[in-house]
Amino acid sequence: MDHQLFHLSNGIRVLFKPTDTVISHACMLINAGARDEIPNHYGIAHFIEHLLFKKTERRNTNQILNRLELVGADLNAYTTKEYTCVHASFLKEHLLRVMDLFEDIVFHSVFPETEMEKEKSVILDEIASYQDSPEDAIMDDFEDLVFKNHSLGHNILGITTSLMSINRSDVLSFLKQYYCTNEMVIAITGKYNLGRLKLLLEGLFDKIGPTQSSCARKAHVHYLPQQMTITKPIVQNHSSIGNVAYHLYDNRKIGMMVLNNLLGGMGMSSRLNLEIREKYGIAYTIESNYTPYTDSGVFSIYYGTDEDKAEKADKLVHKELRKLRENKLGVLQLHQAKQKFIGQIALAEENRMGVLITMAKNILDYGRVNTLEEIVEQVNVLTAEDLLAISNEVFDAAKLSSLNFHPAEG
Repeated sequence: MDHQLFHLSNGIRVLFKPTDTVISHACMLINAGARDEIPNHYGIAHFIEHLLFKKTERRNTNQILNRLELVGADLNAYTTKEYTCVHASFLKEHLLRVMDLFEDIVFHSVFPETEMEKEKSVILDEIASYQDSPEDAIMDDFEDLVFKNHSLGHNILGITTSLMSINRSDVLSFLKQYYCTNEMVIAITGKYNLGRLKLLLEGLFDKIGPTQSSCARKAHVHYLPQQMTITKPIVQNHSSIGNVAYHLYDNRKIGMMVLNNLLGGMGMSSRLNLEIREKYGIAYTIESNYTPYTDSGVFSIYYGTDEDKAEKADKLVHKELRKLRENKLGVLQLHQAKQKFIGQIALAEENRMGVLITMAKNILDYGRVNTLEEIVEQVNVLTAEDLLAISNEVFDAAKLSSLNFHPAEG
């Protein structure tokens, strides 16, 4: 194994991946995200992520932000539907400084009302900027359409009315429910001695008592295809179509990943890019995406095109989906699809922070790390029949939802 996994006394799991470089990376992953919010508190998970950098029991905002930047390190965080992640990249001699800061902001933030009000204004600007970017907004709005009336649907940033109603008591309640030690993973990669690393982390984190999350997520089970067109003050027509797809623990997940990559994934040689952009030149951006969640998943295709070309683009997209439903991949096509996917997964291993966060997610989701060798083995056993069956289920025209942003006249 290229990593070690151990537990702190309070239940926090620690993953250590040794490397022989002067640059280290670390992340703290918390199993709490936008899907854990109640309707009148939409946006609270992302709001808390912002507030972690504002004030703790012993540091003000400037001290938090300067703690790592003054030694040339990079500190950041993000929120997804299911996770919150704080991460840093730094010279290896600054590990104590980084871990001390992680412990401080995650467990000792004080959330002053004055900072909360300022940060609400910042996030409102973020929401406005987001709404000005239809190619970004349509992807989240599409998930809201697919997961209608379910916690997986609403936007991570929240909405203005719910954000403005959140108070300090709401923040503390969310933290108590979801920021629990049994649902946290610290992951570190760098040139360290395992024994000394354990002592350092125990000295910092063992004073935090154990907590257990008791909140169970409700699975999304009732999907009905939806079609919606929204008129906006934009120049191009923006479209997204797709369907619910497989969750993290479904054996068909890997097959869905290979199909998505073949259809509209990374690179210029995807079927959608070759057909719609290269052959006909009617879309600058066209891509497909597959996101598996712990109990559901979503597949979508996004493309933006001029209004007078939108109908043709729609037909060409559906034509490519129909090909995958009706025609089994040939031996060479299957081999090429597998090799492309495996190569891209292998290249992603060069992104050490990305790999570290993925490993931390594996610990939260599966209790173990899925190795590259295991993924390659799962890809290699896929058959053309497997991919045909997946295509006929996920790409079924009768099950597809669609969302269009249509330019307003004049």
